[in-house]
Amino acid sequence: MNNQQQVTRPVFSVVAPVYNEEKLIEEFCHRTVATLEPLGEPFEVVLVNDGSRDRSLELMYALHLNDPRIKVINFSRNFGHQLAITAGADHARGDAVVVIDSDLQDPPEVIPELIAKWREGYQVVYAVREERQGETWFKTTTAALFYRLIDRITSVNIPSDAGDFRLMDRKVVNALGQIREHHRFMRGLSVWVGFKSTGVTYQRHARKAGTTKYPLRKMLKFALDGITSFSYLPLQLATYMGFIVAALSFIFILIVFALRLGNPTAEDAAFYGQASTLSIVLFIGAVQLISLGIIGEYVGRIYDEVKGRPLYIVAEALGFEDKEHTNVTG
Repeated sequence: MNNQQQVTRPVFSVVAPVYNEEKLIEEFCHRTVATLEPLGEPFEVVLVNDGSRDRSLELMYALHLNDPRIKVINFSRNFGHQLAITAGADHARGDAVVVIDSDLQDPPEVIPELIAKWREGYQVVYAVREERQGETWFKTTTAALFYRLIDRITSVNIPSDAGDFRLMDRKVVNALGQIREHHRFMRGLSVWVGFKSTGVTYQRHARKAGTTKYPLRKMLKFALDGITSFSYLPLQLATYMGFIVAALSFIFILIVFALRLGNPTAEDAAFYGQASTLSIVLFIGAVQLISLGIIGEYVGRIYDEVKGRPLYIVAEALGFEDKEHTNVTG
């Protein structure tokens, strides 16, 4: 491949976060390149190493040396999937940027379908999972509940069963580049910026090798980031709980007053008084702790933003003429 081909500005950029995918990264790149080459236009594959601890980075270096169209961004440490997507989009130069996971659950062969919709004039083309092979009932059920919950409590219409696998026009990528919040929910942000969008259905494959990068703990954090990024409802719930407690307290006062009018014995009065007082104190304390926890989540996110730290730190960038072998922050 000559130098002219290396410096040609790509029409398509494929951004793929990589975290401990040594068993799949080579097949992913080969299938992606084989899918894009028949389109007959310049392209690049941007691999973002998110602090892998296996041989993923070594294999990515080899892939870049063999084909300069495969670019490598190496984080200084693990910054997370959403920030890896952000870094890839920041570095991508294509007119259309496709975000896809490198674990081959999202087949690269679907990319031409996304591109076809882009050529029709759509600026965001998201891939909708028609079938999710190899996933447990628990994961599919909780995912469905999450999408329906976030659709109810937020002002953005995030398509159900659509993950991060999507194509974004250059205008959309530039708009997202202006948003530098730390707790990122990219599939929500790509909807929030607007632009003309549509979906393409596909069958999501079961993982061929390796382990999932989203265990229950990370799934809960991801869901919390999505909710707090686009909704104030958790804060409003704290207010609602305050009114509910006040109403219950008023009802309890009426009940106690009615019992006293009934002239209960001294022993019954002492029992009811101690039990009811303890129950009220515990209930109010629980409501206060829940409210403080909700407020704390939002305050913690505010604290992360005001510190002004970069979203990510790049230890090395290969294949980018102006950033190769340099330290870059985003």
